[in-house]
Amino acid sequence: MGQITMANILITGANGQLGSELKEFSSNYNDNFYFVSKNELDISNSSILEQFIINNKISIIINTAAYTAVDKAEDEKDLVYLINHKSVEEMAKICAKHNVYLIHISTDYVFDGTNHTPYKVDEKANPLGVYGRSKELAEQAILNTPNLNASIIRTSWVYSFYGKNFLKTMLNLFKTKDILGVVDDQIGSPTYAKDLADFILSKQTKFKSGVNIYHYSNEGVCSWYDFAYFINELSGNKCKISPIKTNEYPTKATRPSYSVLDKDKIKKEFEIGISHWSEGVKDCLKRLGELK
Repeated sequence: MGQITMANILITGANGQLGSELKEFSSNYNDNFYFVSKNELDISNSSILEQFIINNKISIIINTAAYTAVDKAEDEKDLVYLINHKSVEEMAKICAKHNVYLIHISTDYVFDGTNHTPYKVDEKANPLGVYGRSKELAEQAILNTPNLNASIIRTSWVYSFYGKNFLKTMLNLFKTKDILGVVDDQIGSPTYAKDLADFILSKQTKFKSGVNIYHYSNEGVCSWYDFAYFINELSGNKCKISPIKTNEYPTKATRPSYSVLDKDKIKKEFEIGISHWSEGVKDCLKRLGELK
């Protein structure tokens, strides 16, 4: 029998949606996991990050840490670029120097939403706001780092049992409102963080050398209105959901009106099937004790 080597895996953003789901799945693996929040490891301090990697012989980093408050980002540009771009740029350099494999989570917000067919991994990015721009710059930094082995995984409309997200916000609103307006002219694919976490950990040894970009979301397409309507139906709330247009619900940051991601590359290379977004909603509501 061949020797089984355990990886030392650093997961940043440990208290976020994806980080929390990764923590749950980690017990199924024999690797050594280091889950760190921003208070436990400041990834914007490159010398501290490098020393942590050396001391703990880290071989893989799953970087889920990010500034994700899309509207607030418009007013906190410096902080957003520090966390989402500069920190990742330095992380990529350190990973290349110490032969650490980087799995970096990116976003549909790198696109402008003008497509009418799913975005392929090699399509030109054109972010609409500070958040999207910061994530796109991080992607470019990773792509431009010599001798780096990394995978960039773009995802969209993430929700989870953990943290703040659309599904949990809707559940709270359903309990306090009789009528709720939700936009129906922004189209995408919800992503259940649990499914993404399962994919990353189960396929961590299958990621290729060099730098590759992948798209991952659950199957199916819907509007925010459709998403909310389905959550409402399954949770058995009596709130009436009404479709509204984006211009009826103005926000500081402009959202892409169409952000469906083409997943052909990830499905073929990793030989995986991806479940429909409705299945994830059912599972999440069940975990939250909200499935009628």
